[in-house]
Amino acid sequence: MGKITQNRRLIAVLTLAITTGLLVIFMNFPVNAVVGEQERNFQLLTSLPIIQKNHPLPPTLAQWQDKTKSGDYFDQIKPTKVGYLIWSNFPVKVKIETPTNINEKQSQVWVNSVLKAVQEWSIYLPLQVVEKSAIADIIIFRKAPPLQREPNGKILRARSALTTYDLYNNENNILSHRFTILLSPTQIGDYVLSAARHELGHALGIWGHSLLETDTMYFSQVRKPPFISVRDVNTLKKVYEQSTSLGQN
Repeated sequence: MGKITQNRRLIAVLTLAITTGLLVIFMNFPVNAVVGEQERNFQLLTSLPIIQKNHPLPPTLAQWQDKTKSGDYFDQIKPTKVGYLIWSNFPVKVKIETPTNINEKQSQVWVNSVLKAVQEWSIYLPLQVVEKSAIADIIIFRKAPPLQREPNGKILRARSALTTYDLYNNENNILSHRFTILLSPTQIGDYVLSAARHELGHALGIWGHSLLETDTMYFSQVRKPPFISVRDVNTLKKVYEQSTSLGQN
């Protein structure tokens, strides 16, 4: 890869991924990666802003109050090389790619499940479903994630979902990020909604997992998928109270 130019077009500085393990319906199944980093070119990190700052909380999170004192799992959230993955420009635009390799009815059922997950999270962060991928901040596909492999090439296990992001400079030379979510075609029924709900949590800033199976960001898929919990929202709010280099010139 050549040196970075002054061109403000998309620059894929690094791609990072967070994964969810193979779907197991009748038992918990540990995930074999909490946060896996795949840096395309480590030297490019020297071009990133050094100073981090806090952004104002979006009104939906600023107004959120936990009267149950349920706590959070913020200690499980991993900051990245540019700080926490905080969106500062709202609404966050989400594109749901309509599957073309299944019949129309199945395709619509899948889209509706993913759309429901978007609607659930939009209670806490302003989200907007868009039709054009070019303007989307988060793009969701019905596509099998690549297999996990050990350094010796041995396949570890299939993955039910994968969330990755790219860093880039937008047209105003602002450091930005864009997410891609892959949901495995093996997911069916309520597990499509569960996987979409979980992966969207990552894309909205929860770059880590909960250790309690009553949270939607629990590190393993369970027989009865949980809804977005108070602890999930508490953690999301705490993430957005942190500093980041994202959103800066």
